[in-house]
Amino acid sequence: MSDGLVRVSVGTRFIHDGELMQVVEMQAAATGTVVVLGPAIGGSTAVIRVALRELLDGGRARLLPDESGPQAGDDVDLAGVVFAAMSDFERNELNERAAHVREVLTGYRSGSAELPAKDEPRDQYDPGISLTSRYTAKAAELDVSLRTIKQWVSDFRRYGVAGLARKQSNRQKPLGNVDDVWGETALEVMVEHTDQSRPSQSMVISRTNARVIARFGEGAVKIPSRATAYRVLAELENRHPTFRHSTKRNRDIADRPSEAHGKLRPTRPGEYLLMDTTRLDVFALDPLTLRWVQAELTVGMDWYTRCITGIRVTPVSTKSVDAAAVLYQAYRPRPAGTDWPAQAVWPEHGIPRTVLLDAGAIEGSIRGAAGPAIVPETIVVDHGKIYVSEHLTSVCQRMGISIQPARLRTGRDKGPVERFFRTLRESLLQVLPGYKGPDVHSRGVDPESEAFFYLDELEAIIREWVAAFYHHDPHESLRDPYAPGLLMSPAEMFEHGMARAGYIEAPRDPDLAYEFLNMQWRTIQHYGVDLGRRYNGSALNPYRNVTSPYTGKAKGRWPIHYSPDDITRAYFRDPETRQWHTLTWEHAPSMNMPLSEDAMTFARKLAAAKYTYPDDRLAIADLFERWNLGLGDTLAERRMALRLSRDAVLLDELPSNKDVVALPSVARVLAATERPDESPSERVEEPDPETGDDDLDEDVDELHAEDFEQDLDDFYADALEDA
Repeated sequence: MSDGLVRVSVGTRFIHDGELMQVVEMQAAATGTVVVLGPAIGGSTAVIRVALRELLDGGRARLLPDESGPQAGDDVDLAGVVFAAMSDFERNELNERAAHVREVLTGYRSGSAELPAKDEPRDQYDPGISLTSRYTAKAAELDVSLRTIKQWVSDFRRYGVAGLARKQSNRQKPLGNVDDVWGETALEVMVEHTDQSRPSQSMVISRTNARVIARFGEGAVKIPSRATAYRVLAELENRHPTFRHSTKRNRDIADRPSEAHGKLRPTRPGEYLLMDTTRLDVFALDPLTLRWVQAELTVGMDWYTRCITGIRVTPVSTKSVDAAAVLYQAYRPRPAGTDWPAQAVWPEHGIPRTVLLDAGAIEGSIRGAAGPAIVPETIVVDHGKIYVSEHLTSVCQRMGISIQPARLRTGRDKGPVERFFRTLRESLLQVLPGYKGPDVHSRGVDPESEAFFYLDELEAIIREWVAAFYHHDPHESLRDPYAPGLLMSPAEMFEHGMARAGYIEAPRDPDLAYEFLNMQWRTIQHYGVDLGRRYNGSALNPYRNVTSPYTGKAKGRWPIHYSPDDITRAYFRDPETRQWHTLTWEHAPSMNMPLSEDAMTFARKLAAAKYTYPDDRLAIADLFERWNLGLGDTLAERRMALRLSRDAVLLDELPSNKDVVALPSVARVLAATERPDESPSERVEEPDPETGDDDLDEDVDELHAEDFEQDLDDFYADALEDA
C-alpha cells in the first residue's frame, strides 16, 4: 500500500467532534457502508453510527494514521516546482546524485537490473553485500561523510529524486540581504506620498535612512548601499506603485481593496441597469442662451443586453431630474424618428419581431419606439450627487428599484457603460463638427470655429446612431456561454434574453410618470401657488389658504411637481381623489411652445440689465427677440447668424465616415446650412469670413467696438465660456 494511503478498518482511529474514537464495526447498508465508532483509550462510553462517506467527507472527523507518511502540511515543494526552479546544471547534478543513490540501493545506476551499464554491478556495490558496506564505499568514492549518504538515501526513499535537491531553507528573500526593517520603513515612506506629488527615488532613500537612524539609533540597522537601495525600491514599486505610473493611477491602485469583491453577473434583461454621466468631447450650442457650452451625456444601459434604454444631453449642470428622465425612458421609450431606417425602429410594445410578428410594423402604420422597454430591477450608479439625491432615490423606492452603488472612483464597476462612452467618441463624436478631443493634448487649433450642433440636435444624432448602428453591431462581450464562438449584437442579445426570461414588464399606471418630476413644497394661496412663477387651476379651489396635513419641514405646505424643461405647467395631486391635475403658468397663454427653467432665468437676467422694473412678460418677449439670430447684437450671435446662412458644405471638410454622415439627423441639420443656389465646389473654395473664438488680441483690436456694443472682456466672457 502507498505511504499516501491509510486503510480504514476496525481499529482505525478518528478525531470526531473533538473526541478520540475508533472504528469498532463496519456494516453494509442499502445507502453505502456504515461505520460504528466507539471510544478509544480514555474516551467516553458513547457509540456513534455514521455513514463512511460522511465520516470521510463531512468535515466533522479527522483521520489519525498509525504510521508516518506524507502530509499536506509538510515543508516540501512538489517535484514539478523543485525541477522548474533549477537550472540545467543543477538538474544534471541532481540526476547524477540520484544515480549514485540508486547504485547504493540496487547496485545499478538506473535502479534496475534489466538496464545495466557496463561493468555493473561493481564489486563494492554488489546487492549481496551489506548495505552499510555500500554506504561506506559510496562515501569514500564521493569524498563525503557516511551521514550524508544515509541522509540522501532517506530523502530519496521518502520524496524521490526531488528529495535530493538542496534544501530550500535559504531561499532568496525578495529584498535580498537588505534588513527587513529598512525595507518596511522605505515602503512606509512611499505610502505617505500616495496623495502627494510624485517624489524622487533619491529623496525616498534619504528619508528612509534618516527615519531608520532616528528610530533605532546609529548602526542598529544596516543601511544598504545606494545601488542596492534603488534595487529595493524597484521591488517595493510592485507592492505600492509610486514612481512608474501617473500619480492618479498610483492613487487608484492604492485605493484597491485588500480583499476581492464579488462580481455582478446579469442573467436576464432588466436585472441590472447601468447609469452614468460623462462630458462629451464635442462643442454644442445652447439653443436657449445662444452660448457655446460643453455638453454632458447621461445614459442608461441594460447590462445583460448592452441596449441603451435612456439618453439625455444637457449642459454641464446635469441635475437629478435628468437622471430620473433617463430612468423613465426605460419604462416609456422615446418615439422613433419618422425617417429612421427600418432596423433602427423597435415595436412599441418592446417584443422583438422574431418572437412576435407585428403586422402594423410591416404595413408601416406604426411609428415604433427608439429603443426597447426594459424595466430595471436594480440600477448600478456611482456616488455622483444626482444619483444619490433624494429625488432619484425616492423614485426608485416608489418603483421598487434597488440601488447598487459602485465603489468610489472605480469605473470598472460600470465597465460596459464606460466602454460605450469610448465607442461613442471613436465612432461618432470625432466625425462631427466641433469635436475637440478627449483632453487638452488632443484638442485642435480652433474647434469652436467649426460647424456646430444645438444640444437637442446633438441628442437626436446620438439617439439615432445608437438605434441604427450601436444596437446592431456585434460586441465582443456579448456571448452565450453555451455558444462562446457566437458574437451577438445588443438587439440579438435582447431577443436571446426574452427567450430565456420569457416575460416583459411595464408600468402598471401611466400616472406614475408624474413622480419622476421635480417637487417643491409650497402653500396654496388665493392666487394659486408660487414657484418663482405663479400657477393656478381649478383643482386648487378646495385647498386655497388651507393648511396642509403634512408635518415636519413641510408643515403647512403642499407638494407641487414640475418639469424644469417646461415651466409653463405644474402638477398637483388631489389628496382626496389621488388624481393628478395640471396647473398653468399665468404667462403661458401668451406662448405656444415650452419654456425651460434655465431659459427663464437667463431671460430675467437680460431683462434686469435692460429695464428698470422688469417683469416676466418683458423678459419672455426679449428672449424671443434674442432667439431671432438675425437680430443678434453680440459678436458670438452674429457669427451664429452668418454661420446659418454661409455657403460652406461642412461635410466636405470632415473625415470620411459615410455611416455617420448618412444619419438623417446629421444630414437634416447640415442641410440647413447650405444654399441651394451654389454648387458644393463653389462653397468649399470660398473662405470662411468669420474667425474662431480663440482670436488673438491683435485680431480683435482691429474690429470696431461700436459695431458690437461690447468690450473685449465681455466678449471673451460670453464667447469662450466652456461650462
